[in-house]
Amino acid sequence: MSPAKFSKFLLVKLPIAWLAGVRLQQISDTEATTTVKLHRMSQNPFRSIFWAVQGMAAELSTGVQLFRYMEQSGRQYSMLVTEQQAFFSKKAVGRCEFTCTDGELLRQAMEEAFESKTPQSIRVSSVGTDESGDRVSEFFFTWSIKARDKQK
Repeated sequence: MSPAKFSKFLLVKLPIAWLAGVRLQQISDTEATTTVKLHRMSQNPFRSIFWAVQGMAAELSTGVQLFRYMEQSGRQYSMLVTEQQAFFSKKAVGRCEFTCTDGELLRQAMEEAFESKTPQSIRVSSVGTDESGDRVSEFFFTWSIKARDKQK
């Protein structure tokens, strides 16, 4: 999934994330990075990036990897976030990046779901950093992944 394709996906499927300015910076086999900037649609009353906008960017840095593997494998999966936890350490201002480096773990969970025909749960993280490289937040998501039959 390219950044342009991701942006179109957000516009169609998650317009609130697109309006908030969440964008895909990069994606590889092992990691993905999304970004969001502080602006009128992403800020809270304290002039920092609203925690929910940070959460959207963080979740998408994990979920886009699942979409990528699903697209590459040609298989269909059901994916659902079953748990989320977040820690905030600094006011998020300017442009922030959210990076998930658990791509290989996500791929393995998808393969195990397909091979075992049983749902798999996996906990992954996304770290948010500001323009100085300082950590502003860290999110943990537990994804439930289940292989689906192609026929409905």
